[in-house]
Amino acid sequence: MHDLSRRRLLVGSGTLLGAGLLGGCEAPALSRLATPYDWSNGLTFAVQRWLQRHQPLVREFGPEAISSVFPTINTTDPDNPDYRRSRALGFSDWKLPVGGLVERPGAVSLADLRGMPARTQITLHACEQGWSAIGQWTGVPLAHLLTHVGLKLEARFIVIRSVDGWWDSYDLFDALHPQTILAYGMNGGALPVAHGAPVRLRVERQLGYKSLKYVSAIEAVERVDGFGKGRGSMVAELGFPWYAGI
Repeated sequence: MHDLSRRRLLVGSGTLLGAGLLGGCEAPALSRLATPYDWSNGLTFAVQRWLQRHQPLVREFGPEAISSVFPTINTTDPDNPDYRRSRALGFSDWKLPVGGLVERPGAVSLADLRGMPARTQITLHACEQGWSAIGQWTGVPLAHLLTHVGLKLEARFIVIRSVDGWWDSYDLFDALHPQTILAYGMNGGALPVAHGAPVRLRVERQLGYKSLKYVSAIEAVERVDGFGKGRGSMVAELGFPWYAGI
């Protein structure tokens, strides 16, 4: 996994960083999106990537720091027949398709994910609405799953979809970061439905809206300008930045 991460970061993120500095567009508008953003956002993205080029970890806390209340916003119980049927079965039939530019496309079950190497981290969730909370998350590093299916050399972005219709994309710099995980546990127990059960994404170096709940599909792609309105995510189409680094 270390070799894969190093190779993909050198090929993918280095290109994005250079394009951000020269092109002045917010990634992934760097030649892979249809609609460019303003120069200041592109500069912010490029500078942040340069400062984080050695892939530092975000701060992790001790158990005593876990918030007694962790707010839930937006969807808290998807109104989706397939989801509700799977929930009634304890998600025993749940499958996560992984496809696109991978060598071994397929689907993994919740049991499969729980059988993979796990990471537990206690981190700060910073919401764009102005609140924050600290929670403990347990799950599989996304990098491990991508290694399991084998990323192809052309892959530059990871597109993730959720049961409630949201979707977002992430460049490999964040997708392969060790603290980017597919979490199935929270605060020592199973991930609650209101927080995205059975599996949610945790992208600890970006604002909370990048950590999608109710993950339903993962796809590796070279470009994202063919998705939606070409802005890289549904939330970007609503006016929020595609890149929400903190």
